[in-house]
Order: sequence, then structure tokens, then C-alpha cells
Amino acid sequence: MIKNIISSTLVFIGSFQLQAQTSSISVPSSASFVSYQMNFQRPKESFARKEANLKALFAAKNLKWPARYMYIRSFKYDSQLEVWVKNTVQEPYKLLKIYKVCALVGTLGPKRFEGDYQVPEGFYHINEFNPNSSYYLSLGLNYPNASDRVLSDQVKPGGDIYIHGGCATVGCIPIKDDQIDELYVLTASSKSAGLDFIPVHIFPIKYDVKKSYEYMGKLTKENKELKEFSDKMEDAYDYFEKYKQIPIVMIKDNGEYVINNALPKVPKFQPKVRPKSNHKPTIRKIDFVADAVAKWPEFPGGGEAYAAYLKELGKEMVKAFPDSVTRVYAQVEFIIDKDGVPVNFKVLKGVDEYFDAVLVEKMEQMPKWSPAIYHEKPVAKKMVQTVPVGVE
Repeated sequence: MIKNIISSTLVFIGSFQLQAQTSSISVPSSASFVSYQMNFQRPKESFARKEANLKALFAAKNLKWPARYMYIRSFKYDSQLEVWVKNTVQEPYKLLKIYKVCALVGTLGPKRFEGDYQVPEGFYHINEFNPNSSYYLSLGLNYPNASDRVLSDQVKPGGDIYIHGGCATVGCIPIKDDQIDELYVLTASSKSAGLDFIPVHIFPIKYDVKKSYEYMGKLTKENKELKEFSDKMEDAYDYFEKYKQIPIVMIKDNGEYVINNALPKVPKFQPKVRPKSNHKPTIRKIDFVADAVAKWPEFPGGGEAYAAYLKELGKEMVKAFPDSVTRVYAQVEFIIDKDGVPVNFKVLKGVDEYFDAVLVEKMEQMPKWSPAIYHEKPVAKKMVQTVPVGVE
């Protein structure tokens, strides 16, 4: 007899509904659910192709086959689906596989009515195995959940949400056929071992990816409702990232998610504070700067040496870039005085205060030039130079 104790109950705490799951499973002597799946051609083929490789992967990661505990999470904007597994309830989850979600419709934000082409966002679990799906194989999700039934259209909230094969969708999570058969083997094997509850959390973004986080920030800037929803999803994401355990999700009477023991909100990807430069540019009082000269100033070694100097300077100045900048054509004005010393540097086109100050400090360290000649005498001459930084 299979030892299988699984409870999933709604506990009312004031205005909250707390969904608690406790699980304890052991491997059965007869894999009845897998045996049932073997009556269908596609699962039978999938087990033949994938089971041995999956067992080897589990062994390499020191995981017991089949999975005793499994957690799936998907990210809409980042087009990823992750599978996490662990051996016991106490130990942290380990990342087993990452699949690319190969098609997406709709926008970021939860599904709210039938026909909106939205992929749901929220906290779900697998409630159906379809061996004869129109999309090869599919795993059904329990949309609408308790929150969706409050916040979505009361008559037609939509439904039939699956993780499935084939790179086409009108609101589901599609991965390739050779990946869904692997996921189907993983989940069916675990169910056969007694794991009846496999959570699937669908997030709008990966909250620790800067590009995704900034995109979500733009979407929610003028949308208070979406911002509040995203914040709850971020709470769940952060909790799992810290503890590698699934958070307990509570639902208010108004359908709002609440993450139990959510971590304090800490702004992500704050711009780095740019250092200050204490360098003071060398400023000379120069009475006469020639407009036209018989001979221009010359860098030691000539034009080729000057070009090599500027190239090396450009490489060095990359270190002074802020995070948001990767290349720039800086422009600097300076004077080669009549004694050949470069002075009075002024950045005409730069990046920011720190970058500009470092550029001036470095250029002031140039060696003395041969000065300009006017009426057979050395004179001061203004120069304007473009410095490519981060440009190959």
C-alpha cells in the first residue's frame, strides 16, 4: 500500500484564507498512475525516450527518483520555465531544469476574462494530465484559482490553461515537444509516487534580472493596480530566492494575495553612487592664443604616436563609465601653450561630472608637445579633440 498523506485545506484566519500544504510520500511498490499513462502512445514513447536520462540527472544532482517534492515556476517576460526538486520537506529546493517558453501572447499582468489572450499570473498547481492533447502532451493548471474567482469576470473568467507542447498559444505556456515529454515524465512519475500537489507559480518577470525589472517598472508606473499585484508576486519570488522554500500564500476576501512572512521590500538595481573627483584642472592665464599659425602643435612622435595615445586613453576611460553607458565620443578642448605644455582642459561633450574630471586628469598627464609656430615664434594654440571611449 502506498504511504501517501497529502492535505490541501483552506483555513480561515480573520479576513484571510490560508492555503496550507503538508506532504509525506514514499515510493510505491506499483506505479499505478504511470501504468495507466502507458496505455497511451505519446506518454509511452516519452518514458522510453526520457526516463533513463532523467534518472541519471537525478543521480548526478544527488536527488531521489522520482521527485519527492517538485516546484515549477514560469516567467512570462523572460520566457522561461524552471523545475525545482528536493528530497525532503526540510531541505532547500535544487534547480533541475530550465525550459524556454517558445511563444507568448498578451501582456504582463494577470488573466481576468475569457478571450483576453492573457497567460495567468499567480499561484496554481497541476490538476490534469492530458496524454492526447492537441498540443502533443499537456499539463492542466487550476485556473481560475480562489483569487481569480474573486477578481476575474464572474461569468466568463476563462479556463483550460495548460503547460503544453508545440510553439503556439492563446494563453497557455508552450514548450517544445521534446521538452513537454520530459516534463510529463517528471510529473507523472512523481504523481505515481504519491505527490498529488505540484505547485506552479507564474510570474510576470524574473525580479532579479535588471532589464525585466526596469520593464516592469515602466508598465506599473502609472498603473496602481498592476503595481500592487506585481509587488505581491515579487514578495513570493524574493521569499523563494532567499530560502529555496515555497512561500505560504494567503488570499484576502477581496482576492488579494498576501505572502506569509514576506521579506522587507528592498529596491533592486539602485544606481551606483558615482564617486567624486578631487582633481583641480590646471588653468593658466594666457594673453594670446593664435587663430592661424604657420605650424600646428605636434605630439611627441608625430600623428601615429598621438593616435596610439588616444586609443590607449579610450581603453582606460571605459573604467570611468557609469553602468548605463558602454561607449561615447567625448570631445575635449585644450590649449598647447607656447612652452608645449597642454593646459586649460574643458570637456565639451562627456558623460557625467566624474567621467569628465577623470578624462581631464588623464589628459593633463600628456607629455609636452612641440608648440605652434607663428612669425617664427612659439605661440599658444587651441585644440579640440574627439576621444572615442569604448569604441572598437
